[in-house]
Amino acid sequence: MRGRGPRRQAGFGRPLARGAAVKAMGALAGALALAASGCSGSHGPTSPTAGSSPTTPSDSASSTPADQTTAAARAAEAVQGPAATPTAAQLEALRGQAKLIAKLSPSQLAGQRVIYSYNGLSAPSGLLSLISRGEVGGVIFFSFNISSEGQLRSVIAKMEAANDSPQNPARAYPLLLMTDQEGGLVRRMPWAGPVQSEAQIGAAADPAAAAQTAGGQAATALRAVGMNVNLAPVLDVYRQPGDFDDQYQRSYSTNPSVVAQAGAAFITAQQAGGVAATVKHFPGLGDAGAGEDTDNMPVTINLPASTLRTVDELPYRDAIKAGAKLAMVSWAVYPALDPRLPAGLSPLIVQGELQRRVGFDGVTITDALGAGALRAYGSLQNKTMLAARAGMDALLCTATRPLPGGECVAGLADGYRDGALPKTAFEAQLAQLLQLRAGLAP
Repeated sequence: MRGRGPRRQAGFGRPLARGAAVKAMGALAGALALAASGCSGSHGPTSPTAGSSPTTPSDSASSTPADQTTAAARAAEAVQGPAATPTAAQLEALRGQAKLIAKLSPSQLAGQRVIYSYNGLSAPSGLLSLISRGEVGGVIFFSFNISSEGQLRSVIAKMEAANDSPQNPARAYPLLLMTDQEGGLVRRMPWAGPVQSEAQIGAAADPAAAAQTAGGQAATALRAVGMNVNLAPVLDVYRQPGDFDDQYQRSYSTNPSVVAQAGAAFITAQQAGGVAATVKHFPGLGDAGAGEDTDNMPVTINLPASTLRTVDELPYRDAIKAGAKLAMVSWAVYPALDPRLPAGLSPLIVQGELQRRVGFDGVTITDALGAGALRAYGSLQNKTMLAARAGMDALLCTATRPLPGGECVAGLADGYRDGALPKTAFEAQLAQLLQLRAGLAP
């Protein structure tokens, strides 16, 4: 999640090839509608904030005709090209997690990959019910979910208790409980560290030492309330004073080597404290101007591949060496890497660039699926399916405000059933996510 401390001003990026994308999405939506037409039951999942349990089409469908399966897969390929294939790390994880995966229903298989969001200071009863049935992989907390350390600790304790339910086949796996505790202005828990922003850390006499302190502070803050994932550090290499990252002091430096050193130190200290680090926003938003916010509108980063790889991606190599557990991929378009698709929907970028070329073999997580940058890509269900097909393991079902997690679950479950999401890749992605969770503190 791109840390939304103070809200940024809405800005317009430069959309690229949107007509082709919209046309392809129309074909995809038609195929998905065709695949769903033979299903009975609800096709309108409701938000857990209403206390109701979403019903996905996969729960009520017994089979899908082969021609519909082919149509759904063809439509998805028209948008993205070939789907991401399982990585070696994912296949290894699948061997270890296959026994559990075989026990999960389609809604559980899908739900275990979705990160839910919700309104208010209390855990909604509907969300707790879904957790208890093994249909939630994690929860993200925003400022509007938090009033004090004690309140947050109590909410998380209820979620953990629900996750321990005998109804939950995945009860041995802690939920992914996360927030944006970057430091400085971007802190969901304002009473806790990191006190320094990334800009202040990067300007310190010893950025690595300052980042090490900040990473330790982040771990202490999150573990105190029961969280186990931080959507930090930001590894964007900013370009101009006051631009997208710098306006809220969210970038360590204009020097990629400083960003790399500080980021690696933050990751090492935070993960030593029991909190998984998430590096973001691959391949980098450092060239985005002050108003270029993918939360609101499409953004295009027009840099040559050589610059992206020697400047913007450089910090990720040190982050990988430091053992970063998760990587968040941005929603900007990078024409030099993929001229058509936002990075998080692009198999060329998620698998070809991040996993194969840079060498990241951890868990991938989307930025907010309700982002304005994705409006051309249809329903929330479609966006979720496309992100998973691109190689994104964990799906962050939110926008600047919460979204109904059941719609993200439906997108995954439908894609798993109708063939738009290849089965082995789907299960291998889930397996790697489960493997991560198995190693985290509850």
